[in-house]
Amino acid sequence: MSQLDENRHAGQPARRFHLDKSRAALGGVCSGIAQYAGWDVTLVRLGFVLGTLLGFGSLFLVYLIIWVIAD
Repeated sequence: MSQLDENRHAGQPARRFHLDKSRAALGGVCSGIAQYAGWDVTLVRLGFVLGTLLGFGSLFLVYLIIWVIAD
């Protein structure tokens, strides 16, 4: 790796996904995703609700798996 590449990445803190339980409505999954991606938490929650309804509940299972695995 060149010196230029090392300097470019040196100032950026490592982003890591975690549950945001301070803004959690249920388990903190949607608020954690919103914080990680820099999105509004309401849009993420709306996306999960719509995805769950349109996907016949499959996205709810994904939510539960993330809740169990994360943090």
